[in-house]
Order: sequence, then structure tokens, then C-alpha cells
Amino acid sequence: DNFPLVYELLDEVMDFGYPQSCSTDVLKTFIMQEGQQLDPARALVAATLAPSQVTGAVSWRREGIKYRKNEVFLDVVEHVNVLMSSKGTILKSDVTGEIVMKTYLTGMPECKFGLNDKLMMQSEGRKRESGAIEMEDVSFHQCVKLGKFDSDKAVTFIPPDGEFTLMKYRVSENINLPFQVMPIVKELGRTRLEVNVKVKAQYSSVTGLNVIVRIPLPPNTAKVTTVVGSGKAKYEPETSELVWRMRKFPGDTEYALSGEVEMTARIEDKKAWSRPPISMEFQVPMLAASGLHVRFLKIYEKSNYNTIKW
Repeated sequence: DNFPLVYELLDEVMDFGYPQSCSTDVLKTFIMQEGQQLDPARALVAATLAPSQVTGAVSWRREGIKYRKNEVFLDVVEHVNVLMSSKGTILKSDVTGEIVMKTYLTGMPECKFGLNDKLMMQSEGRKRESGAIEMEDVSFHQCVKLGKFDSDKAVTFIPPDGEFTLMKYRVSENINLPFQVMPIVKELGRTRLEVNVKVKAQYSSVTGLNVIVRIPLPPNTAKVTTVVGSGKAKYEPETSELVWRMRKFPGDTEYALSGEVEMTARIEDKKAWSRPPISMEFQVPMLAASGLHVRFLKIYEKSNYNTIKW
């Protein structure tokens, strides 16, 4: 059923076997499915915009965009990856992050973006500035002018209209871990386990949301009874995990889970339980574990209008 749509997409994206335009915003103006009739005025506009958008220097943004209210929304989204030993020693840690923007700006504005990255701050003459971080594996959206970034380490770009990911990065040093997990698992014979897990927030002024702690249990688990200081805990036999969910986790707070696990005795269980690691999922708004923060966002446009930044 989707063959005509896929064929039309390939026809617009590819030229002589090479990808030319992969911007969804541009493709939306050309892809017409299910016999939709395009009014003559819109067809004329699309025809005139096609050459400049597909082959021009700024193919990701069309000209003539107008907004009554010029706004920019910016979010730093980070994922923390930590491997800890049973004694609480950090074996490996890094943060992968991305900067997501929503832009509703009139005309063809040029934006300049500043972070507390070591290379960026050194290029500005701030060699002794504290709080600088070292970013690795940095990748940018196609709108970023890489020539300027290579020369003066400034992130300069003409943004697409709407939502897009400006850049991605990784930080592997001086990670500020949001939580500390302290597990104690005791085997009481072959058919019983005692589980005690403490989770402590290592931030103060913000609140964690949708915190999920996944505690692996043996596959022959039959019954689990738990007592939690906050939230709810439930055994999920499909994944052999005790899942502890908390909607809110205030700063400088510690919660504990204690439980008893009963297992069925099986003769074929010759191998000892491997004790897989405990995993966590969480959201902590307004907290960057890497230490990254946005120092400035400047917007230049011919009409010099005022912009609301969020």
C-alpha cells in the first residue's frame, strides 16, 4: 500500500543514485499522496522554492518565514552510563548527550552558540576559567558552519524551522552521578534470598522524576515480598526482575527497599546464580551530569527583532 509513497520519496531524495535532500521539512512540500489536489497558488510557490531549497546553500530552511512571536526553546538531554562494583566502586562512567532546539524565528537568522567546553573557552582567551568540560565524539546538524567551528571553535548556524537536534556529544571525565545505589544481597540457603537496596540522591536543588530501579533475581524465583520507603515494588517474572518505581525523588533524600525472595529448588540448577548488575532509569530536569551548561545564545537577523529564549 505504501509503494507509491516510498517511490515518490526516493524520486525526491535521490539524484543519479546520490542522496541530495533528506530534510523532512523540505520533502513535506513536494510529497503529494492519495491524489491530493494542490491549489495553483501553493503549486507556484513550491515550484519556485524547489531549486533553491534542494540545491541552495541553506536547503534546510525556506525563505519568507514569518512569526508574530519569535521564540527559541533549548534543551540539554543527557544519558548517564555507569558501571559499579558490588562495593560501590565506579568501574566505568560516561555521559552521552544531545542539544535539542525548537526555533520559531522570522526570516533567515544566524545563531551563535556558546558552551563551557574547554576548547571553546580557550579560543576565547579564558584559559583559567573553572567549570570547563572536555567533550568527545562531537557531531553537528548539517546547519552548523564547520569551517567557523574549526577556526575559532564557535558553533554558528542558520537553524531549521521547528524542532531539530543541533549537536551530540560524549563526556567521560568528572561525571556528577545523580544517584548512589547501595545493594546488599544475601543468599539464605538454596531457596531463599534477602535483598536490601538503598538509593541516595546526590543532588540538592532539583527533583528526580519517574525513577525506576531494576533488581535482577534468579530465574527460579517463586515468591517475592517487599517493603519500600517510597513508591511501589513489583516482581516481573517475564524478565526475572524486581522493579521498584518512584514518581518523585527529592534532592538529598535516601530511600530503601527490603525484601525476601523464595525460590523453587531444582535439581538441574548446577550453576551458581551470576548476579547481574542493577540498572536504573530516571529523569532529573535542570541537572546536567556532565557539568555542561549553555553560556550564551546570540541571534542575528536583518530586522534586529527581539527573541524570547527558553
